[in-house]
Amino acid sequence: MSESQAMVAIAYHSGFGHTVRLAEAVRDGAASVPGTGATTVNVDGMTEEQWELLDASDAIIFGSPTYMGSASPAFHTFAYASGKRWVEQRWAGKVAAGFTNSSSKSGDKLHTLHYFTLLAAQHGMHWVNLGLMPGWNESTASENDLNRLGVWLGAAAQSNGDEAPAEMSKSDLLTASHLGKRVAEHVQLLRRARQAA
Repeated sequence: MSESQAMVAIAYHSGFGHTVRLAEAVRDGAASVPGTGATTVNVDGMTEEQWELLDASDAIIFGSPTYMGSASPAFHTFAYASGKRWVEQRWAGKVAAGFTNSSSKSGDKLHTLHYFTLLAAQHGMHWVNLGLMPGWNESTASENDLNRLGVWLGAAAQSNGDEAPAEMSKSDLLTASHLGKRVAEHVQLLRRARQAA
């Protein structure tokens, strides 16, 4: 990463491989914005180097499957461990966003995204929403529409419990990529504003 390049980190946990596919789509979307690097960090068993990478990033995008109406236990462990960063406000002023997946169409995924927004707020971060109108909500619409699940706060995906990650909805992956790109664009705007100030 060069001094002039912005960095977006995707901090995720994936139980069965579906959420890692979303994380990779988010990463690719962020990296598509000129002047932006992007990387994924599996939060299950963080090393000090990974914590330092998050500290040095301009944005952190949180991702987890939704289990029993909230983020996975492994993600909650990561969030608890981020308390040291919270005390020192190391992530204050960074851009934040989130994404989640579950096998149910709803699955209370919104609760997981709410959890992410509160975590970001406690860290003093700036939340970026999905910025898409809902798709697949008219007779002429299609399950291939972006934001087919109609979520505003972040990117949400639905993966059938009996299908492998390779069978995930292309729409959901493109929606995740859109989120990554949107976050990177906000990072670039914020960097330019701070430089101008």
